[in-house]
This record gives sequence, structure tokens and C-alpha cells, in this order.
Amino acid sequence: MNRRIMNKKIVNRRIVNSKLKSNKWLVFVVLFTIHCSLFTSPTRAQIGTWRNYLAYSEIQQIREAGSDNLFVLASNGLYQYNKQDQSIHTYDKTNGLSDTYITNIAWCQQTKRLIAVYENSNIDLVDLKGNVTNISDLYNKLMTGDKTVNSIRIDGIYAYLVCGFGIVKVNMQRAEIAESYTPNHPDYPTSLPAEDNSDYDKYIELVKTLKPEGPKYNYFYSLRFLNNKLYSCGGLYHPLIDLNRPGTVQILDKSNNWTICEDQLESITNHQYVDVDCIDVDPADDNHVFAGGRTGLYEFRNGKFVRDYNYDNSELKSTFSSNPNKNYVIVQAIKFDNEGNLWVIQSLNKKNKLLVLHKDGSWTKKDYNLFNTYGSSLGENNVLGNARNIIFDSNNTLWFAHDHFDTPAIYSYDNSSNTSKEYSQFVNQDGATITVSEGVRCVVEDKQRNLWIATSSGPLMLERSEIDKNGTTFTQVKVPRNDGTNYADYLLSGLDITSIAIDGGNRKWFGTNNNGVYLISSDNMVQIQHFTKENSPLLSNNIFSIAINPTSGEVFFGTDYGLCSYVSDATETNTEMTTDNVWAYPNPVEPGYFGSITITGLSMNADVKILSANGAIINEGRSNGGMYVWDGCDQKGNRVASGIYMVATATSTGEKGTVCKIAIIR
Repeated sequence: MNRRIMNKKIVNRRIVNSKLKSNKWLVFVVLFTIHCSLFTSPTRAQIGTWRNYLAYSEIQQIREAGSDNLFVLASNGLYQYNKQDQSIHTYDKTNGLSDTYITNIAWCQQTKRLIAVYENSNIDLVDLKGNVTNISDLYNKLMTGDKTVNSIRIDGIYAYLVCGFGIVKVNMQRAEIAESYTPNHPDYPTSLPAEDNSDYDKYIELVKTLKPEGPKYNYFYSLRFLNNKLYSCGGLYHPLIDLNRPGTVQILDKSNNWTICEDQLESITNHQYVDVDCIDVDPADDNHVFAGGRTGLYEFRNGKFVRDYNYDNSELKSTFSSNPNKNYVIVQAIKFDNEGNLWVIQSLNKKNKLLVLHKDGSWTKKDYNLFNTYGSSLGENNVLGNARNIIFDSNNTLWFAHDHFDTPAIYSYDNSSNTSKEYSQFVNQDGATITVSEGVRCVVEDKQRNLWIATSSGPLMLERSEIDKNGTTFTQVKVPRNDGTNYADYLLSGLDITSIAIDGGNRKWFGTNNNGVYLISSDNMVQIQHFTKENSPLLSNNIFSIAINPTSGEVFFGTDYGLCSYVSDATETNTEMTTDNVWAYPNPVEPGYFGSITITGLSMNADVKILSANGAIINEGRSNGGMYVWDGCDQKGNRVASGIYMVATATSTGEKGTVCKIAIIR
């Protein structure tokens, strides 16, 4: 046989064998993919992903952009509507916008760009394809004049911003500020085009029918996560301030659908429904919700209003006992216990400060004198009293914070012995007195049963050993400087801590007043993250509350500009690791994916090994809470090839866990 022909047959046979092997691999991958779709958890957001949950219910401005598109400013957020395919595209900091809280928009037909101006005078230009160009010169300009943009006038390729100090001329073609004028400028524009708002009247009825995804309000003062749902209420009440913020209870489910509890209640209750500050959920029925605020206690079921509790149908009292007023039956903190009884605090009253609404509908009044023995700190003179954030610790002791500048404190109450204790002197382990100038915001318990206290002077810890011996010494964690000296600094000392949450890895998330969010390691020694509105999609540096989805690791931040979230790399742990609760995502890993691969459902400090088909160790480490993150690389940092990889787990004590598989397709 001709050698050339023989070689050609050999080559063809190799090609055929290669194709067969490839086809077998493809068939296997298809079958594996089907298996994964049937037996693994739904797709999760990638670690490090941000998301904004913004309202678009209040229509403020409408601008027609060409013949097919509308830009809508609603609830100070922006979305684009295509009249042809009826699609809606929302804009926020996670997909291009440079800031939050837009106050004015205008369309320039010549440059085919929308100009959007923010409350802080930052400027974005947006084209019809969603491309965003930022102009930050006005925002960054240091000046004594008022930079607030009151209106926008379009003339050719220019946008004239009418500000408090004068006029700013923006070249929308070149995306730059061309000139600025004060009233005494010789070229000050005196005959600008009129502001055109005709699109609002033309399209308002159409826009009213549009329903972008999101909540109804951007009010998220208090957050609570339970059974794959995020519960929130809007706030914001303080004994010295009436904001009259609309009563707001909003619930986000695992499918990202919102339930807005009935909120037009004045005609039903015959009193105001405003400044709702606290919320909790019936442990026996997660559709059964209570919320409290300035005007009483409210009960909802499946989003429908059930009843309100006031001084004429409950043990609640009006703040002004001499002249009862249903607009001031102030409920500042509520919490269900494990038996389904609701604990209620009215700290501004002279009487009935601590109450219990039992699940049978009856009420119990706890001895208010327990808290009056410590003076006027809980409202003895009806001028103080701002109790916040009830918790029950692992010993079933009730704790709450007193958020007031005059008498900041935390309190404990033991129901079994009917005894309470006040902690109003904050002395650390070095014997130094910590001055808390504003108040104590909240108390939370970590996974080592220590209590963390959010104060206006930084975070404090009351260690479990100190609680057990009835001590009052607080720990200020010392973080070594690691600069060759023996010096250390107190953890986040001097920062106004507004909220604390503990994740599945026992790491601490600290929300602050005007300083963003800090993530601190489980041993309290390492600052893992510091998110601000300047370096991340965080909506604001003012954080009201934090809640964590224990299954996915998604961390929610309630801010003064709305709700946003970050998918972290720690989840709650499982006591046992089984094939039913340990899984990986994405799985399969498809070509072009360069992100992390997450294994979840693990026990605390689980040992994790990624193995090749022949048993070689590709990657190994310890879980972070119930999660382990693999970058898809081997121990030398090289991306692994296509194949099936085994995830072998074991508990921290060496007991074998379970094995799951990950398919990688390159």
C-alpha cells in the first residue's frame, strides 16, 4: 500500500478518534448539565456582585429621546423605555451611573445624549445605547456659592445649568464644561431657551402604566432577614425630630418580587401613619408582620393591614399622658421571642415601658420601675428615651440599646428573674472611660456569644465571660500596627457606628454615619473591606441598617438614599455536610467564565480539597463560614483544563463530609 495513503488513513483515524472522544466529552457534559439543572440550587449571583434595589414609583420628569425612547426620572432614579419593543432599562451605580439621587434630566437631540444632574451637582451624559460619560468638574469644584442645579436649558449642543450661584454651560458633544457665569459676568446669558416640560404632559398617562422592578419607596431604616425574605420599614423618628416620613413596610422575596404592605391607613385608623421605625416577623408565620413607630403598633398579614394597636385597644400609652394623642403612641422597639410573643418598648412613657403582646392576644406589663431605678435615662421626664433594637441572646436574655446623646446606654432584662441591668458607664479593659457623645445604636451577639455594641465613638465588645460574671468592663479590640513597634490602635475608634451584622464566618459588618461600611475578620484583627460611595456602588456613606441572607451571603445595606447589596464570600454553616446541602455554582463552568467558583453548604472551618479525576490535589483550604471560594486555578495559579473536578470536604475535627462534582468546559 502506498505509504502516503497509509499515513493519510492513520491521520484520519486519529482525527475520528479525537472527534469521538470529543463527542463523548460533549455528551457527558450535556448529561452532567442536565443533572446539575435538576439537582443543584438555582443560579446565584457571583461573589463581589453589587445590586441596587431602587424605587421608581414617583414620576418626576419625562424626556422624549428620538422617536422610539423615553427617559424617565422617577423617585430620583432613571430608567429608559423603548416604545417599539416596550422594554425598560433601569440605570444605577451598578451599570454605569456615577452617582445617586438625580434631580434633573434633559435630552439634547443634536448630540443624542441625555444630561442627568445629581443632587450633589455631579453630571452624567447617557446615550441611547446606555453608554455613560461622567463630568465631575462642578461636583469637585470648591466654592462658596450654591452649586445646586435648579433647571436645565438645551440650546444646540449646549446644556445650560441654572445654578444657585449662576449658570454653567456644558458642551454635550465634547462632554466638558465650556464656561461658567456669575450674574456680574459680562457675557452672562440673559435669554436662555425656556425649560421644555411638554413631554411630561404628553406621556404621563403612558408612563403611569410602566412598572420597573423595585420597591415603592427608597426608605430603609430597619432591615430584618428571615426565611429567604428581606423585611424592611422606613423610619425615621427621633424624640427631638418629626420627619413625618410615610409609613412604609416593604418585603423582598427570594425571586426579587416586592410586597408593599398597605400604606394608606389614615382613613382606616383615623390617625397618622408615619415614621415606622421597627419591624419583626412571627416565627410561626413569615407572612405575619408587626411594625412600630411614632403612631403605634401595626399588624399585617400577607401584605394586608390587620389592625393597629393604640391606647384604646391595648396596653400601649400615649406619650403625652395628660393630653392623649394617637399621633404620639411611640413604639420604638419590638421583637418576637421563640414562643411567638411580641416584646414592645415604649421608652418615652412614664409607665408601661416594657410590654408583651402574647400570641393569644393578651398583654402583660413588665415592672417599669426596673428601668427607672437608673434615673431619667428611659424617659422618666418625657424628654428622653430612645430605645432601639431589641435582641434575645443565646441565654434568652433580652438586650436593647438606648440611642440618645444625654444618656447613652445598653440594658439587659432577664424575664426568669424579673431583673434588669443598665450599662451606662463605658470603661474598657485598660481602665479608660470611653465618652459616647451621641448614643448607642444597637446590640448584636456574635457566634462566640460575645455582644457587640454600636456607639457613636466606635464599636465595643462585652465578652461572654464578662457577662457571665456580671461584670461591666467593655473590650475595645486592639489592632497591632505591624510597623515594627509594639503599638496598637483600637478597632474603628472614633467612628460613629450605626449598625452591626455578623455573617456566617463570624466576621463583623459595621455600618457608619458618613463613613460607609467596614468588614472586619472573624478574629477582629484585619480590615477586609471598606466600602464607600466613592470606591464602590454603595449608594451612600450613611448606613442605617444591615441584614444578611445566611444562605447566599448577600449583605443588604439600608441607606439614606435607598437599598443596595453586596454578595460576600461567607454564608451560614451546616452542622452536617450532605449531598443535599453541599453544592457548587456556577456548575458547569462554561467557556469564557473567569469568575470564582463557590462551594456552599459547608460546616464551620471545613477542610476543602479540589481534586482532579485522578485524585491529584488542585486546590485546598478552609471554609469561610459555610462557603469556600475557588478561583478555578491550580496551586501554581494556572487555569485548570476542561474536566470533572471533585470537591472533597471534611469537618474541622477530621470527620469526612461529602463530595460534589464540578464540570469545567474550556
